[in-house]
Formats: sequence, structure tokens, C-alpha cells
Amino acid sequence: MRQMFTMCVVMLVTTGVLADEKNDPTGTWKWEVQRQGQRREMTLKLKVEGDKLTGSMPGRQGREIAIEEGTYKDGKVSFTITREVQGNKVVVKYSGAVEGDTLKLKVETERNGQTRTSEIEAKRVKD
Repeated sequence: MRQMFTMCVVMLVTTGVLADEKNDPTGTWKWEVQRQGQRREMTLKLKVEGDKLTGSMPGRQGREIAIEEGTYKDGKVSFTITREVQGNKVVVKYSGAVEGDTLKLKVETERNGQTRTSEIEAKRVKD
């Protein structure tokens, strides 16, 4: 009986670890956006260290823009990106969830006192 109990506990712990690994946002994510009639591929690189989320997105002229205020817990991610557009700061807030190889994010863009909301679905890039 004791062995069966031990095996059940090991299975539950292992299943929990695998579920966490499955929802780990570490990696490269891609999605497409359409702006001014043109399709652009977007890339996001993320890395988890505990409950801290770090990473970057490509900016203009090939410069990487680091994510800010990144957090990860129970498959949920949130972070911000600050860009400068025509001399104005544009803050973009991302929040959502990892489901295997899909990252679903709500995107809130704040510019000139106006907030716009959209949703994206990014796919993990396989190495």
C-alpha cells in the first residue's frame, strides 16, 4: 500500500513538472501583423528565471528592445515594451497565457493619451 501511495505522489509531481515545462514561455515566438496594407513578421524572445521574465523584440534599425516589468507565473506572462516613435514614447503592454507552443497575448498600446487594444497569437519557433 505504501509503495502504491509513493508511486501516486511521484506521478502527480512529475505530471505537474511536465505541465509547467509545457507552458514555459522560454524561446522564440513569431506572429504576423498587418500595418498600412503590409504584412510584417514579428519576433519575440523570452526567457524565464524563477518568476522573472526577460527578453527582447527587434526594433527599428535592427536594435533589440528589452522587455520591461516581465513576470511569469502559472503559465501567465506580462511585460511592457517602450518604443520611441517620432520623438514620443509609446508604451505597449502585453499580457496573456502560454498553452504549449501557442502564446496568446492581449496587447494594449498607449500613445498620446489614447489606448488601443488588440490580440495576437504567436507560435513557438522550433529549433
